[in-house]
Amino acid sequence: DKHSTGGVGDKTSLILAPLLAAVGVSVPMMSGRGLGHTGGTLDKLESIPGFRTDLTLAQAEAQLKAIGCALIGQTAEIAPADRRLYALRDATATVECIQLIAASIMSKKLAEGLTGLVLDVKTGSGAFLPELERGLELAHTMIALGAAAGVPVVTLITAMDRPLGNACGNALEVVECLDTLGGGGPPDVWTVTEGLAIEMLQLARPTMSAAAARTTLRAAIDSGAALEKFRQIVAAQGGDVSAIDAPTPEWARAPEIGDVVADRSGVVLAIPPRPVGHAIIALGGGRTTKEDRVDPRVGIVFKVRVGDAVRSGQPLATIHAANPSALAEAQARVRGIVQLGEVGEEAAMLPWVSHRVTSAGTEVLP
Repeated sequence: DKHSTGGVGDKTSLILAPLLAAVGVSVPMMSGRGLGHTGGTLDKLESIPGFRTDLTLAQAEAQLKAIGCALIGQTAEIAPADRRLYALRDATATVECIQLIAASIMSKKLAEGLTGLVLDVKTGSGAFLPELERGLELAHTMIALGAAAGVPVVTLITAMDRPLGNACGNALEVVECLDTLGGGGPPDVWTVTEGLAIEMLQLARPTMSAAAARTTLRAAIDSGAALEKFRQIVAAQGGDVSAIDAPTPEWARAPEIGDVVADRSGVVLAIPPRPVGHAIIALGGGRTTKEDRVDPRVGIVFKVRVGDAVRSGQPLATIHAANPSALAEAQARVRGIVQLGEVGEEAAMLPWVSHRVTSAGTEVLP
């Protein structure tokens, strides 16, 4: 399995699970809902009409044997205490506690009976633990918990100083994942996904080289096997498969759609993820209390990336909103979030994948 500490636009689980299952690795992926300013894998999956994440343990086991993957949440049978603690953390300002993060993640993962786990620990301004040192502390804590249970754990430190990919918002991110599984998608999404996927495949097949793993994974994308595996998962968990094959799926279209345009020429110096996450919550795409209902259709699709040169009047982002007033408010928010500098200025960005952490130590990646 794989787990991420969370971020804005962090959609890799929806690509990794079918991709690894397509190459013969069993993936009993247990995920969570939106937490704080970040989105949740379960909320994204449930934006697909009919998709169920509340499988019983028997159903999940049967599906894992039949198609090699199940995408589920905590239930009364599986990590029941964490299901309650997860919601409490969101409401008690303890989301960023290293001990609670480690306990939450590892309790779920070890309950799956894994033979290997890959962790994606985010760093940068949009991470729950922005400082690299705290991210490394969390990584080593979870690696030690895995070792105590006999489960090898590999951690990659990845960037969350800007959103991952273009789409931010539940249904919009699913569409971007489908594009990636079909061989397209934003390059940064594939960079992070491929790095995690290689580690997962090597844990499952310890004698496989990184180069061979990369070739195997790319073949599953190019042949259509990974996308077909996602269709199988959707069908098995009650989702409408025809909905994911539509070129412009109605389930991913909000009632009001409008652009945010640049008011001057310049260079995109920053798109800080936390304000983006808060803007999505304000649109209805996240929760301020655990009882809130999520509108899966709303969100933001960025048309520019950090470091891009833009001209006056050029679209910076497209807003998907539930009503005209929410659209206008989000347009104003996003206009203030995208930070433009003067032509010629250089944007500071973290590398998408910067460190690899194992029980043997920490490696800085090129």
